[in-house]
Order: sequence, then C-alpha cells, then structure tokens
Amino acid sequence: MILGIGADLASIERIEATLARFGDRFRNRVFTPLEQHKAETRREVAATYAKRWAAKEACSKALGTGLRMGISWKDMAVSNLQTGQPVMAVTGWAAERLAQMTPPGHRALIHVTLTDDHPWAQAFVVIEARPLGPEGGAADRAGSGEKDPAG
Repeated sequence: MILGIGADLASIERIEATLARFGDRFRNRVFTPLEQHKAETRREVAATYAKRWAAKEACSKALGTGLRMGISWKDMAVSNLQTGQPVMAVTGWAAERLAQMTPPGHRALIHVTLTDDHPWAQAFVVIEARPLGPEGGAADRAGSGEKDPAG
C-alpha cells in the first residue's frame, strides 16, 4: 500500500547561486558527507546537488510533514546502488515519522527517482508499506534491493 507520495522541482541555477554564496555552510547544513562527495566528483556539481535537494523536499512531503516538525535536511540522504539507482535512507526524526506511518506487520520502502534537464532538477518519492512475509523472509525483501539469503 502507498503511504505517501512527494514531488519537487528545483532550479539548478538557484542551487548553483546558493553554493556560490554560502559554500560549505550550505553544503554542511543540507547534505551528508556522502552526498557532498558524490556531487563534488560529478561534472555537473550544481545539478547533482539540486537533484538531492529536490529528493529531500519530495521525501519530506511523502512523510506528510514538509520540512517542519523537527525534521532535519540530513535526516534524509540520497545515495546510489551500484547500478546507479538512487535510494533514500532516513534517520532521526524522519525515521521516527516513517515508523509512525508504517502499519503493524508491514515494512516501509522508500522509492526515489531523480532527473534533471537544465535548468530544472526533479525528484519523486513514493513510500510503500509491504506486508512482512510469514517469517519476515523473502516476501518482505522482494524488490527492496536486498539479497534473499535463501537464494
């Protein structure tokens, strides 16, 4: 079942101007060290930051809070699987909110997709609750990116 959906559109040029004006102060307030490393090693630095900014905004909307109620920018972090697929991890208050939203007997999965086409960066986040398998086995891991230890 779908627990939440969020979308955001960010201006790459606005993020680029913010980076130029505030530099590390902005980076360190909003992005985790892993997100910063990913962006700083990319050819399109501002676009990478803008996509992650949009993903954090979209995630906060999917959580039903927006960026309020104690949620921190760094409570939501975008990384990539080896395939390049973006994934969202939540910690702190965002993780607490996700746990509150998740019905008993279910596990929450956060799906994220990112795109950019200068001057825009866009993100969509869908939070899904999947029923746990009979013993918390393969049924609850299907499609989660986790390996099934049985196979």
